[in-house]
Amino acid sequence: MNYESAVRYLLSLGRELAAPTQAAAAKFDLENITVLAERLGHPELAYPSAHIAGTNGKGSTAAFLESILRHASFRTGLNTSPHLDKINERIRIHGEEINDTAFADTLTRIQILIEELLATGKLRAHPTYFECVTAMAFESFARERVAFGIFEVGLGGRLDATNILSPVVTIITRIDFDHEDFLGHSLKEIASEKAGILKPGVPLVLTEQRPEVLEVILARAKELACPVIQPAQIFRFDQESLQNGFARARVIEADSDKSFEIAPSLPGRFQLQNALNAVAAAHLLQNRGFQIPDDAITHGIANTVWPGRLEKLQSSPDVYFDGAHNPGAARELAYFLEQNFSARKIFLIYAALRDKAVDEVAGLLFPHAAEVIFTAPRTSRAVSAAQLAEIAGHHAARFSVVPDAERAFEHALAEAAAQDVIFITGSLYLVGQLRHYWKSRTQVHAR
Repeated sequence: MNYESAVRYLLSLGRELAAPTQAAAAKFDLENITVLAERLGHPELAYPSAHIAGTNGKGSTAAFLESILRHASFRTGLNTSPHLDKINERIRIHGEEINDTAFADTLTRIQILIEELLATGKLRAHPTYFECVTAMAFESFARERVAFGIFEVGLGGRLDATNILSPVVTIITRIDFDHEDFLGHSLKEIASEKAGILKPGVPLVLTEQRPEVLEVILARAKELACPVIQPAQIFRFDQESLQNGFARARVIEADSDKSFEIAPSLPGRFQLQNALNAVAAAHLLQNRGFQIPDDAITHGIANTVWPGRLEKLQSSPDVYFDGAHNPGAARELAYFLEQNFSARKIFLIYAALRDKAVDEVAGLLFPHAAEVIFTAPRTSRAVSAAQLAEIAGHHAARFSVVPDAERAFEHALAEAAAQDVIFITGSLYLVGQLRHYWKSRTQVHAR
């Protein structure tokens, strides 16, 4: 396969995530990925790894840890999802997306093995889109001889395709409501699914959680004899400040009073906590013999890049992308708006998928906006712009309905004055689509 046919092949496997009504009938277990990894010679065991689950912050935490390790001269592999613009974003080697040729070659090898396994009855069903991309990450990292792999869980944890890893550290970030049709309708049920990534004796870095979540995870960690590192108990922030939306703080270790500065390159006060998760993981790895200089930690955090999360595209007017698609992420975005833009006119371009808590997210975000522009990305899982207006329009001081996302963006740019701000949010699909449009638009205007 060439790159274009490789992408078509993956897309032919169907949606990455089944509709909630299909969840009960869908095949969710680790059989496919286990059989495929075994046939590949277990590439996921060829390098030490970190495995990261959570509702919010797991992608940023993964990016921070990868940057720290790269600054410590480790050849890194980073596997995340979803992608914003191009599938290659999900498989990064030493900070760079896998190139088109390597992507196509890797999928071709895996597709040949899948056909063989299906023909011999060793696979009972064709692996899903996500299982194939996960296998590609395992295999790519092994072939590229990475020194450390960082893997973000796609959905949940217990039955996620990444969960055949044997990591040296697991990390669980903040847990909140999301994907309830798949993971359960209580925080305890969701926490139980996330805690499914714990492995016997493997240390867990656990961010601050609600009491009912903490109870579930600590019980599972105790059952598996997993040492638990809670960053909030071993570090404290001092001299915390926020400038132009970027947080920085002095971090003091509780036991030694040793201190160091962290200044995340990603906007938002909440990134301090995500950075601290990565710091705690890096310290644990240091104690396990991994050569990670202290300055690699501070430099890694200061130079982390993670697109689509409070990402600023331009000034006059300011334009931001943020894929806040659940209540936890919306609360953080609302805080960011309140702290940085309370005196400015905000245009909010908003879209959502069908399995999201639209009314709750809208109640958190829309009061900060002078105008909400309802739209929809190009995916069958999206709620139509008109439906969104019916569901959540009452939360907005003023709203308009522009079904085409690119036109919604142009509408906001035409309406906004130089001192105003535009936020594109509610769905990573929307962020990815308009980020791609922005790049092509910028190239046209530059000619």
